[in-house]
Amino acid sequence: MQKVIVPELAGRRRFILACFMLMMCVLIYRAIDLQVLNNSYLQKRGEAVHLRDIKLPAYRGKITDVGGHALAISAPVSSVWVNPQELELGTKKKEFAKLLGLKVSALDKKLKKVASRRFVYLRRHMDPQVTAMIDQLQLPGVYLQKEYRRYYPDGEVAAHLVGFTNIDDEGQEGLELAWDESLKGSAGAERVLRDGKRRMVKHVDNIRAPIPGQDIRLTIDRRLQYLAYRELKAAVAQQKATSGSLVLLNAETGQLLAVANQPAFNPNDRSKIKASHVRNRAFVDLFEPGSTMKPFTVAAGMESGVFDASTVIDTNPGYMRVGRSQVRDHRNYGEIDLATLLLKSSNVASAKIALGIPGEKLWGMLNSLGFGQSAGLGFPGEARGKLVGYEQWRPIETATLSFGYGLSTSALQLARAYSVIANEGVLEPISLVVDEAAAESVRVMSPTVANSVRNMMRGVVTKAGTAPRAKVYGYSVAGKTGTVKKAIAGGYAEDKYLGVFAGMAPASDPKLVMVVVIDEPKAGDYYGGLVAAPVFSRVMSGALRLMNIAPDNLDKATVFASLERGIQ
Repeated sequence: MQKVIVPELAGRRRFILACFMLMMCVLIYRAIDLQVLNNSYLQKRGEAVHLRDIKLPAYRGKITDVGGHALAISAPVSSVWVNPQELELGTKKKEFAKLLGLKVSALDKKLKKVASRRFVYLRRHMDPQVTAMIDQLQLPGVYLQKEYRRYYPDGEVAAHLVGFTNIDDEGQEGLELAWDESLKGSAGAERVLRDGKRRMVKHVDNIRAPIPGQDIRLTIDRRLQYLAYRELKAAVAQQKATSGSLVLLNAETGQLLAVANQPAFNPNDRSKIKASHVRNRAFVDLFEPGSTMKPFTVAAGMESGVFDASTVIDTNPGYMRVGRSQVRDHRNYGEIDLATLLLKSSNVASAKIALGIPGEKLWGMLNSLGFGQSAGLGFPGEARGKLVGYEQWRPIETATLSFGYGLSTSALQLARAYSVIANEGVLEPISLVVDEAAAESVRVMSPTVANSVRNMMRGVVTKAGTAPRAKVYGYSVAGKTGTVKKAIAGGYAEDKYLGVFAGMAPASDPKLVMVVVIDEPKAGDYYGGLVAAPVFSRVMSGALRLMNIAPDNLDKATVFASLERGIQ
């Protein structure tokens, strides 16, 4: 049977075939154009898919002591992260888990929890040698990220001052927090080309170079800091005390040379840090200073013109009534001058001075010494203390204020106030960072009064005084003890004390001022002259020699004693 071809159908078939041929030619031309004649387009598209901008961490600035020794420094490390959507561990799972320091079961459990995510850290801040071994496994979905880890070479010795950073290198405590903006610098960025497994195969461009953080140089002397830390730690342990603080500063410049606190902590091991141990007690804890305020009461009395060094005060019969209350001494000292007031630490004589001058004179002296005001270091949590205006004082409050009750201060503020007596009446601004802009010095009391009070305080560190254990061989010392009952709800505890000693050396021309606070000693002794003064003696003795400050009290007995110790 002969096949009949309809002309319309034949024409339609030819048209369709022609269209297919045309489309094929267009596709072939386009393929040749893209692959051979103009292949840069596809290359750019492919690179666009795999080009990534990655963050370049900035090197955090160092914190050093005055001699340039590092107290905080950053070291390069790597962190391991995964994309669970791409992760393929296969037979290398066990080896991978071992390098991470995990059991396979722990790794599986962790990955199961984050299966829906695309970015998960498995471990931060790993040893670069270990992360290099992980990189050699070439596991899909496993990536490394360069970071910096903060390291503190001196551990807990300067921990309360320096503070620490978190795992993201952000300041959390101490100077790391206070100076975080300056220390952290500015992160950079670079553009890289990754392969199909998202591994970097080519560096393309530097978008922005990281800017390192600023180094911070402290006024702290590492040698003195270790000495203060060691002696304070030993004393707190020996006295079974709750805590302790020590502040050592340069009397002439106001620069802090050492600041120690107990209990301490190791900033290199954040997992064991207790919140109660992190507090820089010397800067943030407040206490009533007790009898360490008496030299300032004497100074205020002398500045008022009502009292002078030869004034005799009648303390008979060893107590006095003030309104409905009573002020007492340990015993009846009879008629005493101002030097004996400090020597015997008479509350009655001190109260009579405070009540014998206008309230604004005493308040003005304490206010100008910095009580009730921040020292201006910018340290996190730095306490202001409390000094109530004299308009609100009742007679008994004026009396108790004269021997250190009714106001609060920190060890730092107390040391600053004592530096005025050491510096012939001039208050130097306290500083912790070298070359930091500071306020101008201010004259608080006349040189005559400051020197006179300082000479009176020398008697305290004798056998007749309350702090013979504060003596430093070869050097004269001026100071004052304080034994303070701790305030509790409804009054003062009968069995909780604060032992304080504040002093300076050499007393003939003071270079160093120190305050030692021992909180709640429980080993038996609690007087400032017994628990705090010996710490002062040991630290001051070492500090004077380390700083090459010439002795001013080399009598024959002292020379022979020094020679005997040297021979032994």
